Amino acid sequence: MHRSSYGTRSLSAAAAALILATMTAACGDDPFTITWISTPDTALLYTLARPELGLPSAFDFFDRTRFVVEQPGSTNLWDVAVDTRDGKLALLPPPALEVFNEARVTVIENVSFDDVVEAPADTTLYSVDQPVFLALGNVYVVRTREQRTNFGVCMLYAKLEPLILDQEVGSVTFVYDYNPRCDDRRLQPDTEREETS
Repeated sequence: MHRSSYGTRSLSAAAAALILATMTAACGDDPFTITWISTPDTALLYTLARPELGLPSAFDFFDRTRFVVEQPGSTNLWDVAVDTRDGKLALLPPPALEVFNEARVTVIENVSFDDVVEAPADTTLYSVDQPVFLALGNVYVVRTREQRTNFGVCMLYAKLEPLILDQEVGSVTFVYDYNPRCDDRRLQPDTEREETS
């Protein structure tokens, strides 16, 4: 009886360790290979400086969802917001609005959307709590806040390019896409892997 109980506990501990090791490995180099088919889309956001309430000013890349920042329950559900600073439209990482999470944003100047194939590895290039001004012809890379995925909790990477900046209206229309693989800085699917999967 005692030996059987010990054996069951040992088996349970081994199973738990295997599951934990699998989840840990999956968030780095994913052994299950999530298929990423690029599906860029567009979104429209309004600056927080507009006087009306209820306009979407923030965006969550994982769920491809716009958020009204001041709406109850929206705190910590988005990765970037749009505001007007010094008369210019800018992206704000959440800490700039005292929403403290891991989301960060950086700019890659004078490059096309398709030409940005990887997010910068240097974390010092990303703004933590300062505005990043929007300009046509630039691409913006976002490291999202922590996301709960099938393989654990991790950050994802996204890119966006402004298509229309309307300073007078206070809005930006942008094209975006994101990599669904945990902590993977690539911003363009591996077509060879896609064809063989």
